[in-house]
Amino acid sequence: MARLFEQLGIPVYYADARAKDLMVEDLDLRRSIQSEFGSATYNEQGELDRKYLAQQVVDQPQRLAALNALVHPAVARDSQQWHQSFANSSQPPAYTLHEAAITLEIGADTGFDAILVVTAPVEVRLARVMARDKVDAGYVKKWMARQWSEEQKVARADYLIHNYAHYLLQPQVLAVHRQLTTLA
Repeated sequence: MARLFEQLGIPVYYADARAKDLMVEDLDLRRSIQSEFGSATYNEQGELDRKYLAQQVVDQPQRLAALNALVHPAVARDSQQWHQSFANSSQPPAYTLHEAAITLEIGADTGFDAILVVTAPVEVRLARVMARDKVDAGYVKKWMARQWSEEQKVARADYLIHNYAHYLLQPQVLAVHRQLTTLA
């Protein structure tokens, strides 16, 4: 869905992807993760062993909190620099987007002018994640249980996009884009 905004010329910061990059590229973050979760966190080529790390935190809320306490501040700094780079440019875009699955859950939404929530029923989201990540339903449900419900997210939304069934994404994205462009 965020790709549709990019097609309209709107820069999008993909927080989850950047977090994965930063866990490899940011040497201080990397050292902290390795110190907390052990040398098996990274292989000999220096790549993050995501499966190993997920196994360390999936059933242990305190370990997940420790990982989040390391990664989220690094992503927040990176995101702030990224967004600021557009604000300082000679031709800043009308707005930028920050795409992240758990922005609301971690309280990272305070620096944004508006919150856009993309919604789909639990069954649809479950099937999509299982297909994308090649994991079973039980594994996905454990992660989903840690996230806010759709109702909680929708209640915080300034804009809502339905991404399922007969809803067409493009008209919804264009409507939000027009509104955000008008506000800018």
